[in-house]
Amino acid sequence: QVQLVESGGGLVQAGGSLRLSCAASGRTVSDYGMGWFRQAPGKEREFVVSANWSGSRIDYADSVKGRFTVSRDNAKSTLYLQMNSLKPEDTAVYYCAAAPTLRRASGGYAYWGQGTQVTVSS
Repeated sequence: QVQLVESGGGLVQAGGSLRLSCAASGRTVSDYGMGWFRQAPGKEREFVVSANWSGSRIDYADSVKGRFTVSRDNAKSTLYLQMNSLKPEDTAVYYCAAAPTLRRASGGYAYWGQGTQVTVSS
């Protein structure tokens, strides 16, 4: 079992920044690849980024490449998502997820956090 708890969401103006955190716990959390997804009202859940705990494999969606950066603190088993140059279209609930292997498809992720709301005003 892996437990995931996101934090750091909020309201920010367009062009601003936020940093999301995902605290992971569980006996084998280091065996899992991690992903960030987001879901806007009325839309399907969308892949944002995936990363392994060593940082050697990171995959960004084109929509966030160059603006978002994923990082991790292995000692704290915490994954971060630094979001810069935010746009109104980034508004969504952001979810952290864990999968046995890294992938873009949300269906491959076995564990999910509760989500954190990010709202970007224009």
